[in-house]
Amino acid sequence: MKSETHMSLDRRSFLKSLTVLAPASAAAIATGMWLDPEADAAHACIRPPGALPEADFLSTCIRCMRCVDACPNHAIKSMPASAGPLQAGTPFLKPREQACMLCSRVETDYLRCTAVCPSGALQPIQKTLSDVLDKVRMGVARIDFNLCYSYNHYTCGTCYHACPVGAIKIGLWEKPSVIEDRCIGCGLCERACIRYPQAVRIEAIERPNQRGAEEGRA
Repeated sequence: MKSETHMSLDRRSFLKSLTVLAPASAAAIATGMWLDPEADAAHACIRPPGALPEADFLSTCIRCMRCVDACPNHAIKSMPASAGPLQAGTPFLKPREQACMLCSRVETDYLRCTAVCPSGALQPIQKTLSDVLDKVRMGVARIDFNLCYSYNHYTCGTCYHACPVGAIKIGLWEKPSVIEDRCIGCGLCERACIRYPQAVRIEAIERPNQRGAEEGRA
């Protein structure tokens, strides 16, 4: 049996080790490093318009699902419990199933998901081309030239016609390419792609901190 002095020293050593590990643990949690495999795959998921940078988004989103209910195109989904405690209940999009239509079918001054968010996890975005281009960065379209019909002896151009902001340009034989600085990641090109598996996909990217930028401009 260990002595009381020895047990006390062990306890102090344990507590000391926690103070050393705490910063690293917090960083791991913020970046999703300690998620289970399903949650880790979901870490790079597509968030709705106006979402804060991922770490800030996860700490700010209250999982109320108001954005899910407000989406007129039913494009926003809620992460399942299997995604892990950090991700579960947070909103995301799967463009191949349903893309963001930028509230084009409803009359509204602001994108509805951003207007109903009570916590600020989704920053308000006006339904104007200038505000959308300036603030919406859900992801960026990537074209797989090995799959794209227009690069393999056929012509298509479907993704070009689907893009609402002119982020896809078309070349000879309707070969598409992405203007990444203009792409907002709405997923309409991925949704429209007639190839299966699809030749264009939306990849999540690091999102700018709109809240910090707006405070800096104030």
